[in-house]
Amino acid sequence: MNFERPTIAVVGGINTDLVVEVPRMPSPGETLRGRDVAIYPGGKGANQAVAAARLGADVHLYGKVGDDPFGKRLLDGLRGADVDVSAVEIEPATASGLASIWVDAAGGNAIVLAAGANGRVDIEYVERRLKRIIEADVILLQLEIPIETVAFLLGVLPPAEPLVVLDPAPAHDLSALPLSRIGVLTPNEAELRVVSGDDDLEAGARRLLDAGIENVVCTVGGEGAVWFASGGSVARSPAPKVNVVDTTAAGDAFAGALACVLPTRSLEEAIPFAVVAGALATTARGAQPSLPTLEDVLSLLASREDGGG
Repeated sequence: MNFERPTIAVVGGINTDLVVEVPRMPSPGETLRGRDVAIYPGGKGANQAVAAARLGADVHLYGKVGDDPFGKRLLDGLRGADVDVSAVEIEPATASGLASIWVDAAGGNAIVLAAGANGRVDIEYVERRLKRIIEADVILLQLEIPIETVAFLLGVLPPAEPLVVLDPAPAHDLSALPLSRIGVLTPNEAELRVVSGDDDLEAGARRLLDAGIENVVCTVGGEGAVWFASGGSVARSPAPKVNVVDTTAAGDAFAGALACVLPTRSLEEAIPFAVVAGALATTARGAQPSLPTLEDVLSLLASREDGGG
């Protein structure tokens, strides 16, 4: 698959991930002996920025880090991944965002997030950066920054462009958002149930579509993704079989890949590409270290088309 190099603005969270391997998830009140401990750069905004940059996009990240050693390390890593961080601000007397992540033996994860400087990405910050943000082909958003900021940004965007892709994580009530300005919503199954208020995935997706969102693309783990369109159609894109090690950034890889392709391709063409990117992200440990290159994705996509699974 060939596509032009899009410009992507990512407005979102920038975190350090403290990852502990556990044999299983602990019960409330239980002390469980963990195994390896690792520190990785993360945050859904930063992860999606790196995912898109690795796939060849021109990526500009908007957000904040704290004035601590973690913040400097995060910015250095993003620059090394060819992400433009010139608009990322260092918030004085504030810690950088931190995610405590448990990864079990099956590769599943549980995450506790401390917002830190991400909580200071306010309306005033977006107002100062708005002119540059709206020059992008695609805007990638998540909910690790204040939802009031996300609502403001959606409300002041031009009516048709840029395309907005919103990953509703951490899951949050979306009723305060101008939903008609969201081109593609990319929840996983648990997030779709929370943001729609419905345990039935299709019914929940229809409720969101009726509220104004143009498309809902739900990732369903090892099964791939399901696309619910406003016209009533449902399409499934199966995931390739891979050796799952850590699922932490699979959704971020999916969203970043989708944003790379959508400026020039249809959702029907973009979703299989994004599914492959998400699957590959589960085959290595850590959020950003696991994100695949364009060559990785195209190679696996070609092998699937040739009948390789």
